[in-house]
Amino acid sequence: MTAADEDSIEGSQARSGAESLHKSLEPLLASKEMVVFCGSGGVGKTSIAAASALAAAATMPGKVLVLTIDPAKRLADSLGLQEIGNIETRVPQTAFTAAGLEPRGELWAAMLDTKQSWDALILRHASGPEAASRILENRLYHNVTARFAQSHDYIAMERLFEIHESGRYDLIVIDTPPTRNALDFLDAPARMAEFFGGRLLRWLTLPYRVGGKRGARWLNYASKPFYQVADRLLGNQFLEDIAEFFLSFQEMYEAFVTRARAVERLLHDKRTTFAVVTTLEDGPLHEAELFCAELEKRNLHLGCLVINKVLPSYLLSHSGVQAADKLSVNAESVAERLAATCGSPFDDTARTVRVLTTIGESFRNFTVVARRESELRSHLGRHGEVLIEVPAFEVDIADIDGLARLAEFLLPIERTV
Repeated sequence: MTAADEDSIEGSQARSGAESLHKSLEPLLASKEMVVFCGSGGVGKTSIAAASALAAAATMPGKVLVLTIDPAKRLADSLGLQEIGNIETRVPQTAFTAAGLEPRGELWAAMLDTKQSWDALILRHASGPEAASRILENRLYHNVTARFAQSHDYIAMERLFEIHESGRYDLIVIDTPPTRNALDFLDAPARMAEFFGGRLLRWLTLPYRVGGKRGARWLNYASKPFYQVADRLLGNQFLEDIAEFFLSFQEMYEAFVTRARAVERLLHDKRTTFAVVTTLEDGPLHEAELFCAELEKRNLHLGCLVINKVLPSYLLSHSGVQAADKLSVNAESVAERLAATCGSPFDDTARTVRVLTTIGESFRNFTVVARRESELRSHLGRHGEVLIEVPAFEVDIADIDGLARLAEFLLPIERTV
C-alpha cells in the first residue's frame, strides 16, 4: 500500500470521525427555551455562548437573549455594544450587516448587575414601601448583597427566573461563571433559603422577636464578650442592624423558599438544557468531566459538549508527517536550493537550515498532541446528545465578525462576506 493510499484511508477515517462528532446546535437551540453554558475559566465559554445566541438570532425567528452572569465584561465588546447592564439591550441590525448576516430574529444582551437586581427583588417582595425602605437603607443589606458568597449566585438565578417568566424571549442563553462557581450558581437558591431560615439567625433575632430592644439588652449582657468585640469592629449598632435586617427579611422568607423551588423546577424542566464548554487541556477537561457527572447526578439535562480550540485535522495526515520528516532530514540541501533560486532572505544557509529543522520538529510535536486530542474526543463522545468541535483561532474573538466566524462551527449560517 502506498503512502498516498494510507493517507487517503486515514483522511477518510478522520472525515468519518468528524462527521460523527461535528453535529449542529440547531436542533437544541430550536427545541429549548433556556441553554446554560458552563465551563472552567479560559476555555472561551463567553464567546461560545454569545456566538450560539448570535447564530440562533440569525437563523431562527423570535427573540433571543444572551445573559452573562460571569462578572467579566467581554460580552459588550464582542457584540458591538458600548456597554450592557441589568436591562436588556438589543444588538442593532447594523452589527449583523457588518458581519454579513441577515437575521431572522432579534438578539438582545444583558449582564447581571447584582445590586440593581437585589433592590428590584426587595421592592417586588417586601410587604410594602416602608418595609422595603427599612431593608434597602440597612447597612448590613449592602454588605450582604455585595460580599456574601451566595448573594451573586442567588440573585443570578432570581433574575434568570424573572426573565424566563416574563415570556419576552423565545430563547435565553446564559453565560455562567467558571465551573466551580457555576455549581454554586445551581445550589444558590436552596442555600439562601437555608441561610435566612437557619438556627443561628433565629437565635440572633429571638430577643427582638420576643421583647424588642429590652430583650436585646438581655442577650447583649449574656453574651457580653462576643458583642463587645463585635461592637468595636463593626460599630455600636451591630446587633440592632443584624436583628432589623433579618427580621425584615423574615417576612420574605416564604417567598425565598417558594422561588427557590420554582427555580429548581425550571432547571429540571424539559425546556432547559446545559452545554459544557472545554478545551482538551488536562485541567479544563477534568473539570468538564466532573461537571458532566454532576449534571447527571442532579438529573439535569446535558444537551451539548463543546470542545473549543481544537488543533486542525491536517496534523493527523500521514503524508504531512512524512513531509515534516523529510524537511528536517534534507534541511541543508533544501536551504541550498532556496539560496540559489531565491537569494535574500535565504542567502544565510545555516540560518535557513535552523528554520527548516524547527518547522519539521514543531509539526511532529503538534502531531503528537493532535493524536492525543483525537483519542480524547472519542472518549468524550459519551457525554451529552451533541458533541461539537471548534478549531483554535489565530486571533482572539473580539467583535461580532469574530463571533459570526465562530458561529459557523456551531450551526449552519449563511454569510454574505
